[in-house]
Amino acid sequence: MSEPEHESDPEHENDDERRRANLVLLAFFVIIVGIGVWLVKAMIDARNADDCIAQRRTNCSPIEAPPR
Repeated sequence: MSEPEHESDPEHENDDERRRANLVLLAFFVIIVGIGVWLVKAMIDARNADDCIAQRRTNCSPIEAPPR
C-alpha cells in the first residue's frame, strides 16, 4: 500500500515562508535606503541654503517666473 500524498509539504511551506520573509526584508531595505537618499538630499539643500545666506547673498531661493 502506498502512503497518501499530503497536500501541505512541510519543506514547501518553509520555502514559502522564507521567500515571504525575504520579500518583506527586501521591501523594508528599499524603503530605508529611499528614506536615507531623501534625507541626504534634504541635508545638502539645507547646507547650500545656509552657505548662501552666510555669504549675505539675496538670491538664495530664486522664484521661477513663467515666461510671458
